[in-house]
Formats: sequence, structure tokens, C-alpha cells
Amino acid sequence: MKNMIANHRLYNQRIAGSRLNKPEQVVEELGAIQAQDYMQAVWAIGLRSPSTNLADIERAIADRKIILTWTLRGTLHFVPAEDVKWMLQLSAPRLVAQTKRRMAELGLDDQTLERCREIIVDALKGGKQMDRSVLLQLIEEEGIYTGNQRGYHMLWNSAYQGLICFGPMNGKQQTIVLLEEWVPDYRELSYERSLQELALRYFTARGLATVQDFAWWAGITLTDARRGLESAKKELQSEYIAGSEFWMSSHRLAPTDEDSGVYLLPGFDEYILGYKDRSAVLEPETAPLIVPGNNGIFLPMIVVGGQVVGTWKRTFKKKGIEIVIHPFGELGDAEEAVFKAAERYAAFMGLPILKMSVFR
Repeated sequence: MKNMIANHRLYNQRIAGSRLNKPEQVVEELGAIQAQDYMQAVWAIGLRSPSTNLADIERAIADRKIILTWTLRGTLHFVPAEDVKWMLQLSAPRLVAQTKRRMAELGLDDQTLERCREIIVDALKGGKQMDRSVLLQLIEEEGIYTGNQRGYHMLWNSAYQGLICFGPMNGKQQTIVLLEEWVPDYRELSYERSLQELALRYFTARGLATVQDFAWWAGITLTDARRGLESAKKELQSEYIAGSEFWMSSHRLAPTDEDSGVYLLPGFDEYILGYKDRSAVLEPETAPLIVPGNNGIFLPMIVVGGQVVGTWKRTFKKKGIEIVIHPFGELGDAEEAVFKAAERYAAFMGLPILKMSVFR
């Protein structure tokens, strides 16, 4: 049963057998792709659109086809440009309420946050793009301290007020832009319609999954998750596995055995973080190995036959990439395929592999 769930997830997440050829198609299908680590997140898109490379994804960002901002669960995600507004409106009220205590601890009262938002809007209006550090310096110059995580929370709050999002890269720095200017055209959905749309995207791109998985991923209550699922049911089908009801699209073909394959996933990938219960693809005893020290940092993962069997690390050098493979056990016949998957990653980055080693 675990293999069946894993194979469906690989296929529905477009990790296996993907024929998507544009970054925006991937983001639209998945609805939202976790992206607090920018270089990991672009590979999450590239992995699912085999003909694309890093430059293609950064072009899609610059062309305003995909948007990077804080959305679900208070975390950075890539989302489709036309969907960013309703996703924010769905997420913001609950998240802003949940962070009031933290804001108070940081000395960020409503008046201070409002002043920060005024400074940010004044600085960015007219189509300006600014690095985060420049924007925070402007706030400092107005006498508002941005250290001790205050600056991060100022920007976070402004994003959830629908004011800002991230723009294109400026060298190695992400720029910040005004959302209204950057995305003038967007869909407006009611709360109920937003729940339905999010449920449909979730179960289509991440099935087989449970309603508990959906609630966790979306950062909504289980009651709202059930409302969204109920309204999307006509497009879905369910199956009981080990006493739990799993859902997926009723329009997707079943995956074939050939779809399982060998893949190098980025850290924070939706294959893991798209679910509350990850036991179908990750053994309980090895789960701590992908989050060393339980510090919330998910390492890039090796997936063989749908199961997470190790981690990998890439180090950028002046002339290319060095890659180290860390399997949890023997890779056996899969080792050569792991090396080929590493070559695909290097091709996506447009850099040669200088050295590849296996560390057991």
C-alpha cells in the first residue's frame, strides 16, 4: 500500500513522468510550492519541468508569471500570479491573529506596523524594485529599529496586508515590489470558493492524501478543510487505505510502475512537506536524518522507488558543482541512476559537476 501511495504522489506531483515544459505550468498545477530556500525552490520547479533550467524560472519570475511571497502557513511559497490575492485573503486573517503575541514581544504595535507600511509603500511606488536590506535601511532612517527579527516581521506583515511581494533577483539578492503594481490582474474569489479551489489543486497535485494532510498543508482548520473537500468532491475520487480515506483527482490516469524512478529532490520539497503524515514515503527511523537536530531545516533528499533513501548536498565552486550523496543504506543498482539524477540537476544549473562522491 505504501508503494501505491508513493507512486501516485510522484506522478500527481509531476516528479515522475512530467510533460510540463514551462515553470508557470508547474506552479499552477501544484497551487503553491514552498520556497523559503530560494535555490532549493527553483529546483523543485525545474525537477517537475524537465526541459527548463534556472534561467527559464528566473525569467518567469521577472515576467510576473509566478510570484514569490508569504502565503500558506506563514511561509514563503511560489504561487501563480493570478492566484496570489485570493490565497492571501484566505490565509492572512488567521495568520495575523496568530502572530499578535509575537509582534507584541518584538514591540511591533499596530501604530508602528502601519508606519512601516507607509514607508515601504512610499519607497516602492512607481514600479521601484528594492533589495530587502535597502528597504529596511529606509525604515531605520525613520527611527524604527529593524534588528532582532523586527525587520523580517515588518515585511511579513506588509505581505499579508497585500502590499508587497518579491520581484526579480538583483544579482544574488531578492528584490521587493508593490504587489498591486507587480500583479495588476488577479482573480477574486469568495472565501468558500477559495476553499474549493485550494482543495481541488491540493488533491489533484498531491493525491493520494487525506483531509488532515490538506488542513496541515493549507494552514487552515480541519473544519474549513472538510468544507473545501466537500465542495470539490465532484472532481475527486477516494479510496480507503488502512482505515483512512485518501483522495485524488478523478481525471488523472493511474501511474505506471516505470514512474517510480530515482530522483534528487530539493530540501523542503512538497513531496514531504505537502503532507502531515509522511510515513508512506519516509520511514520513522530515518525521518530525523532529513531534519538533523529537528531544527526545521529539511535537507535535499534522494528518492528511489518512491521512498526517501538518503540525502545529498551540493557545493558551488567557481567552475562548477561538487555533489556528495549520503544514502541511509546501500544504493545497490540504484547508484548509477542517482548519479544520472545529479547530472540532471547540474544541467539545470548550467554548471559542470567537478566532483561527485558517496559518503556512507
